[in-house]
Amino acid sequence: MEIRVRCGCGEPSCPEWAVVELQGVVQPQASLAGDIRGLHIGRLCSAPSPSSASKGGYTFTVGYHELAGTKVALKKPLLVLRKKKKVSGGDGGAGDQESPAAAAAAEVEQELEVIGIIRHKILFKDRPKALISKPVTKEKKAVQPAAN
Repeated sequence: MEIRVRCGCGEPSCPEWAVVELQGVVQPQASLAGDIRGLHIGRLCSAPSPSSASKGGYTFTVGYHELAGTKVALKKPLLVLRKKKKVSGGDGGAGDQESPAAAAAAEVEQELEVIGIIRHKILFKDRPKALISKPVTKEKKAVQPAAN
């Protein structure tokens, strides 16, 4: 089977994607019942200081936790592909009325469209920093007996 790969945007103008690599597991709430498409899990930002941004620094805030990461180049770039199926009729398009047997006999061509290139990953390898800490408890002073 031949699968064609097509990139209509050209490599220089192809959207650049990145892989986000986390250490650990992201667990959605049980109420979502496995449907996590379009789920907002946090905010990914380029580091606020210009010196760390030039080094590829990023912060990822998830709930009350903040992770610090860096941008790392991949050894080999990856392509992001979209699979397209095209049905080509064997009769050369003789008519719109096809029997189910003729439709089943029609050849299905597959084509892969390049929608992005991944050249970097954003690596978060350290433990997260808690944004909210425990409340400060005041130490109780020992009560001294009164001197008579």
